[in-house]
Amino acid sequence: MANYYSDHPELKFHLDNPLMKRIVELKERDYTESEKFEDAPVDYEDAIENYDRLLQITGDVAANIIAANAESVDLEGPHLENGRMIYASKTVENMEAATKAGLWGLDMPRRYGGLNIPMTTFSMLSEVISAADASFQNIWSLQSCIDTLYEFGSEEQRQKYIPRVCAGETMSMDLTEPDAGSDLQRVMLKATFDEKENCWRLNGVKRFITNGDSDIHLVLARSEEGTKDGRGLSMFIYDKREGGVDVRHIEHKLGIHGSPTCELTYKNAKAELCGSTRLGLIKYVMALMNGARLGIAAQSVGVEQEAYNEALAYAKERAQFGTKIVDMPAVYDMISRMKAKLDAGRSLLYQTSRYVDIYKALEDIQRDRKLTAEERDELKKYSRLADAFTPMAKGMNSEYANQNAYDAISVHGGSGFIMEYKSQRLFRDARIFSIYEGTTQLQVVAAIRYITNGTYVNIIKEMLENEVSENLQGLKERTAQMLEKLETAIATVKEHANQDVQDFLGRRLYNMTGDIIMSLLILSDATKAPELFEKSANVYVRMAEEEVNGHASYIAAFRPEDLEYFKAREAAAE
Repeated sequence: MANYYSDHPELKFHLDNPLMKRIVELKERDYTESEKFEDAPVDYEDAIENYDRLLQITGDVAANIIAANAESVDLEGPHLENGRMIYASKTVENMEAATKAGLWGLDMPRRYGGLNIPMTTFSMLSEVISAADASFQNIWSLQSCIDTLYEFGSEEQRQKYIPRVCAGETMSMDLTEPDAGSDLQRVMLKATFDEKENCWRLNGVKRFITNGDSDIHLVLARSEEGTKDGRGLSMFIYDKREGGVDVRHIEHKLGIHGSPTCELTYKNAKAELCGSTRLGLIKYVMALMNGARLGIAAQSVGVEQEAYNEALAYAKERAQFGTKIVDMPAVYDMISRMKAKLDAGRSLLYQTSRYVDIYKALEDIQRDRKLTAEERDELKKYSRLADAFTPMAKGMNSEYANQNAYDAISVHGGSGFIMEYKSQRLFRDARIFSIYEGTTQLQVVAAIRYITNGTYVNIIKEMLENEVSENLQGLKERTAQMLEKLETAIATVKEHANQDVQDFLGRRLYNMTGDIIMSLLILSDATKAPELFEKSANVYVRMAEEEVNGHASYIAAFRPEDLEYFKAREAAAE
């Protein structure tokens, strides 16, 4: 029987990463909870065994229920009845299976009904579910909105809402509006305090809300009258049980059909303030979005894997001109690149997840006691790494998912354009990954300061100090040469002292940086497990070198006046 976890030993490799020992130690508070909770591990080996078992269960549900239902969900989709969103019938079946398997509220503390699993394990579960059906992953993974409520809500709110999510209730984050997409400072949904009822009231419209008719909503609203920027926004909790919110419209989308994208009308809806006023955008949404971006990175890797699976399986079966197409250079070049992007992208995802795990665990410990000097240094280090790596993991993997899905159709030829083949659904689903939760262009904006201030360069230099196996030494040297070209390119861009030039060339610097980081990650993985990653390391480093050289040449030849060509062409198009 298929299992979307155990069928891919690369996942177990990342679960066994040495950094996991520190993560589990912090998450489990030196294993003291084993005295209070039956399911709490007594040591590291016990914890990893628990995670492995949970992944096995999820892999089974994903392969044999969620994946089996995916085509039906894609065809039926959700629909609207009397102001309420109704899931596709097979989505309901998926939710029931996930609830029965205990797959809700997993990273929440046990005292609220969770399993206290690390973000790295949660990301693996997310990848596995996404490989089965990316649209269901959207619904399932939004449970992680509860992390923001746990982090910033009151203890009363934690006790009220977290157990409900752990029992299977759904969540959404209601951020965007018709006139406020990426620019959330323009949010105008109004929040006013009701003195008589001692609660907040929300009025206005939210648009493009994923899983918008969920049970519990985190809502960004304008609480400070007369303000027009982010400092007037606060975060609120809306409980569907209270009423006051209707679904006005469900969007008809290119892909992820099972995931309802709703337009909501708030009419005097009762809500609770989460945290403090005025911090909704500048603090709480930033935390919420970072978690969501990691979720999209995991979703992307899941689709990268499934696209590769589909392409390889078809190429092995399809014969042309008397030979299987998998043996044709043009085809195996494409498939080998798909696998290399998958392996390198997955490595970046889990490296980022581990960084997030450590700093989040230390922040949680800090709520109960003062950190030691060493722990404060550790928190600062991993917080910085997570902040730098998150936009890289989301941006690079969302682009790779699109590329792999595109190539899967190409491998299928004309059959890939036929709706009966899965590759067309993967292609349609993947297209949104580089758009929602911050476009790739916005990931570049988030990462560029770490590129220009030398943070990534220093990280890469530290990574270059790590040993690789002898037969990979040549690839490591080539990666070091890529770094030299990156440093030269960064210096060239900075010498222009022109913000428009930096913005124009930023994507190229971003891609060069991601290519080099992932080259070093895949070389490290190939050193530890050559049977899994050596082929991908050879392909990826060569592919990265090709791209880095191209970007380096472009930047070297660029002049500020060249911008006028692009502006002129844009004007002509108008």
